[in-house]
Amino acid sequence: MTEPMTPGEARLQAMAAPEGDIAAATHTLVVGPYLGRAAAAARGNSDGSPEALRSTEARLDEAAGLAAAIELDVVEAIVAPVQRIRPSTYLGKGRVEELAGVIRAREIGLVVMDCALSPVQQRNLEKAFGCKVIDRTGLILEIFGRRASTREGTLQVEHAHLAYQKSRLVRSWTHLERQRGGFGFLGGPGETQIEADRRMIQERMTKIERELDSVTRTRGLHRQSRARVPYPIVALVGYTNAGKSTLFNTLTNAQVMAQDMLFATLDPTARATKLPHGETVILSDTVGFISELPTSLIAAFRATLEDVIHADILLHVRDVSHVDSAAQAEDVGSVLRELGIETSASRIIEVWNKADLLDADERTRLLNLSGQGRSDRDSDAPVLVSALTGEGLGVLTARIEARIARQRSTFAVVLPPEDGAALHWLYENAEVLDRREEEGGTMHLAIRIAPEKEPRFLNRFEGARRLNRVS
Repeated sequence: MTEPMTPGEARLQAMAAPEGDIAAATHTLVVGPYLGRAAAAARGNSDGSPEALRSTEARLDEAAGLAAAIELDVVEAIVAPVQRIRPSTYLGKGRVEELAGVIRAREIGLVVMDCALSPVQQRNLEKAFGCKVIDRTGLILEIFGRRASTREGTLQVEHAHLAYQKSRLVRSWTHLERQRGGFGFLGGPGETQIEADRRMIQERMTKIERELDSVTRTRGLHRQSRARVPYPIVALVGYTNAGKSTLFNTLTNAQVMAQDMLFATLDPTARATKLPHGETVILSDTVGFISELPTSLIAAFRATLEDVIHADILLHVRDVSHVDSAAQAEDVGSVLRELGIETSASRIIEVWNKADLLDADERTRLLNLSGQGRSDRDSDAPVLVSALTGEGLGVLTARIEARIARQRSTFAVVLPPEDGAALHWLYENAEVLDRREEEGGTMHLAIRIAPEKEPRFLNRFEGARRLNRVS
């Protein structure tokens, strides 16, 4: 039974919820304050970084897409080149004045800065612009807050939002005086309220962490119950809007929300599905990644991504029709590494999605790169598909089957006709590939078994003969 919230907790929950003054259809200006090449090099962003690979236009389009994802009315999107980041306003004085003129002329109510702002920079820009300002982290938190539908997702978003607000509390109490006396050791009412809110935020975050620990334990029990069944886990990962949910729906006949929208899917979904040759797998759809994903969200959604952490195979879904596909792939790899997830070629199958959006020459080029015309179903090469039309999905499922087989050992087992219990154990814990019976009832079986179950199998079936070795 859920405990009733105190008035203080209710106020904190309101602080962590999507901000009420960011309403749908608000006239919005999206600003891309991107560093020039020289400035980026000075900050250590090499030519191989995702930021260097990504085009300015694509970055601005993505920021506008994030704003549109929560139905903001994006009146204009402007690139504001930055040669040096100013500690007070991020942008230079002239650029701030120029944008203030645009804001007044276009009656802008909200400015989205596609960067990470400090609390001071955010407050100073709001004063200069005369309207609300949010940065990239705040916008992503806003989207996640509106999209989370499960209890776990809601808790994770609230925790990340409170951590974000904790450093910005000074903005909430600027109407109160900061000091009462002239001696410097007696705080005014504003100071007292800020400290009280900080304490309540920390208490609420601690309570959420305990609840998330409980969710994680429950998810762990579910994972243990799945481990008792010989079903491999195949998890879909990829940049947001790469088409993961559409591919998930096509492979499982599910009805997960799939739209041409950033972060259309937030909460994870898992379904059991059969591959063409009868192998059953658990397919798991996960939240999409994005460039410059806030560190607090990566940590908060670690529990959500546990299926990815423990998956046998990762399908890295890429939108190969996107101009920044290579940079997006690097962003996904970076987040996976930050989560400590193994990204070896033997574990990942790269899925080049949205083939239906390619012109004939580009399609031919990518098909040649993937080697899709070859008969080698156990290749490590990418697979070109269209989740929308079904193109290439037969090759993909064959590749999944081959990869599962590669990860499992195959054995020959001989059973006497009266050993029904052993036969039952094999069907429950392994994949029976072949079964033949002699005239007297002796059974000859070929089975394939997951690595974690192999020790128990060998302990029970000492006479089993290995037919292959896992590569």
